[in-house]
Amino acid sequence: MVSQGSSPSLLEALSSDFLACKICLEQLRAPKTLPCLHTYCQDCLAQLAEGGHLRCPECRETVPVPSAGVAAFKTNFFVNGLLDLVRARAGGDLRAGKPACALCPLMGGAGTGGPATARCLDCADDLCQACADGHRCTRQTHTHRVVDLVGYRAGWYDEEARERQAAQCPQHPGEALRFLCQPCSQLLCRECRLDPHLDHPCLPLAEAVRARRPGLEELLAGVDSNLAELEAARMTEKEALARLREQAARVGMQVEEVAEGVLRALLAQKQEVLGQLRAHVEAAEEAARERLEELEGREQVARAAAAFARRVLSLGREAEILSLEGAIAQRLRQLQGCPWMPGPAPCLLPQLEFHPGLLDKNCRLLGLSFEEQPQKDGGQEGAGSQGGDETSSQREDGAKSERHGGIQPQSRAGACTPKENRAQTPQEDGAQTPKEDRAKTPQEDGAQTPKEGRAQTPLEDEGAQTPRGGRSNKKRKFKGRLKSVSREPSPVPGLNLEGSGLLPRPIFSCSFPTRMPGDKRSPRITGLCPFGPREILVADEQNRALKRFSLNGDYKGAVPVPEGCSPCSVAALQGAVAFSAGARLYLISPDGEVQWRRALSLSQASHAVAAMPSGDRVAVSVSGHVEVYNMEGSLATRFIPGGKANRGLRALVFLTTSPQGNFVGSDWQQNSVVVCDGLGQVIGEYRGPGLHGCQPGSVSVDKKGYIFLTLREVNKVVILDPKGSLLGDFLTAYHGLEKPRVTTMVDGRHLVVSLSNGTIHVFRVRSLDS
Repeated sequence: MVSQGSSPSLLEALSSDFLACKICLEQLRAPKTLPCLHTYCQDCLAQLAEGGHLRCPECRETVPVPSAGVAAFKTNFFVNGLLDLVRARAGGDLRAGKPACALCPLMGGAGTGGPATARCLDCADDLCQACADGHRCTRQTHTHRVVDLVGYRAGWYDEEARERQAAQCPQHPGEALRFLCQPCSQLLCRECRLDPHLDHPCLPLAEAVRARRPGLEELLAGVDSNLAELEAARMTEKEALARLREQAARVGMQVEEVAEGVLRALLAQKQEVLGQLRAHVEAAEEAARERLEELEGREQVARAAAAFARRVLSLGREAEILSLEGAIAQRLRQLQGCPWMPGPAPCLLPQLEFHPGLLDKNCRLLGLSFEEQPQKDGGQEGAGSQGGDETSSQREDGAKSERHGGIQPQSRAGACTPKENRAQTPQEDGAQTPKEDRAKTPQEDGAQTPKEGRAQTPLEDEGAQTPRGGRSNKKRKFKGRLKSVSREPSPVPGLNLEGSGLLPRPIFSCSFPTRMPGDKRSPRITGLCPFGPREILVADEQNRALKRFSLNGDYKGAVPVPEGCSPCSVAALQGAVAFSAGARLYLISPDGEVQWRRALSLSQASHAVAAMPSGDRVAVSVSGHVEVYNMEGSLATRFIPGGKANRGLRALVFLTTSPQGNFVGSDWQQNSVVVCDGLGQVIGEYRGPGLHGCQPGSVSVDKKGYIFLTLREVNKVVILDPKGSLLGDFLTAYHGLEKPRVTTMVDGRHLVVSLSNGTIHVFRVRSLDS
């Protein structure tokens, strides 16, 4: 069995956050222990109780509240004893900076005692030197342990004080708990022992502990054994997950390579077919022009002869007609015997021929098969695993696949082999009339497949599967994690065939709520920023709080804010936090100490705050311009995006900075996204149709300078290049976005998105070269 560690020391219990309430984050007051063994303040538990039940803030277990209220939960005497020890070490009545003697007022009457220099661990009293000497000289107290007060305050005698400490009876102040009532399982003092437990069998506390300790230790050993098994299972699960991710990365790379190969082949065929079409049309037009010229010439000759003959017959005298009759007749017979039309001209109309599999929705070129991972034991090492070694047949299939430039399609229902596709006709496949289909290109018909019968290219979102029957498994993919309730679901992001070839893609990481037990209102997240390694800082304007969360959704506490402040936008600097609240900009320490504050313009409802890449300056948008302050609160620079020509026209409501030192803002006045350098010169601006007529929202920038823009009304996050040109969609309602509000980029690789309901989604940004 794996050891679960040594027993915790008293010093660790006193110095750690063990004595702090996880709800109010302050020292426990009237500690009550729930059945799940988590301890909180009695008043804090009373705020959580609803409808006769409450949910533990840590383990989320639902606990019924006793009929007498939360006060009926078990009092944690163990925590009370530690708290008494901490309070005794921390202070008492002060006089001239020193604690006062507790016995002098009892002997001298009125007034306070002299300065204390010692402490009795048994009586838990501070004593002056005279009382300490007399304390050792009485029959009742000569065995008491009197120690130096300075050493006691320093913690030298914590162990002794803990051993001599007695738990006090809550019903009878001053009386120590000495007995355990066995039928009632209740701790009793002398007064409680007399009534109503007089007839109950009771044991002294030491004897009761000796009797019950072995049973608890046996149960503890069983739990330790379970913990060892859970740890082993957790490690096994992590290894399986690592193998899964490794194999998924390998297959994903193969899918990308095959898809790009298919796309290149398809585009090459597209250019080839269009070239053939242009050449055929040009040759046909040239032949038609030659025939038209010949026909026009013959028509002109025939018209001239007919006009001459008609004029002679109508206007000529008898002698004139007869003299020309022979020539006219010969010419007209010659024209009648001549073929007026050349032979039938060849009219070859182009028809588009494509593989009938393009019309088959159940036909897939790429597919996935799943096999169970073999258990790790000695007898199966050579069998291979999902993420490790491959069987010989798998290696052979993989080699064949590489030689053919793609992944072998799975042989199952719904997958079309080339022979099957060639046997089908468009009519059998449910196509439209030949004229309509032949007028369409494969791109218009939604199919992107070369002649060889390769089916659809993988334009679906990463990780989408095609189970048996060929139906998409996207809906099942996010079941239980992200819920899309968009009225107009956006399509899956397409491909960017320029530049790097593919857009960055999202990989869902986790989702978590930001409402904490102490919150009185539903969260309204108005600001997000990275905060330390793999942490985010959340500005909850509704609850006037700056909350800390890990990227996994673990609550890490809060950064205190000045009383009455409602943080709006927030940015983390080197050892400090900057945020805007109302018409003020604050810089505070992580402990909440205000280092400086600056007044901002009253004409703007909210001010966007962003940290500079150096981490020692903060930028804030103020009435159409940007102000940059250093750590001392001095104005470092001030500029207007675009210069004086646009003075007063811009209203940056969201602001961020890129690793290259540029500023990116959402301009509601111009309804655009503007990118400018540190001097205010505009590098790029986008106000095209990709905004869908919406006002641009929150902006974030990754380590390569790609801009992620939130469009709240259409439930989207779109991507722009570092110069502000729109590239395509990154997140849509398909990914569970419902009114996205604010975003931030953590470590340049994780996009954090907050929704209007206070939920946060975390996505890992996967680039092409990752």
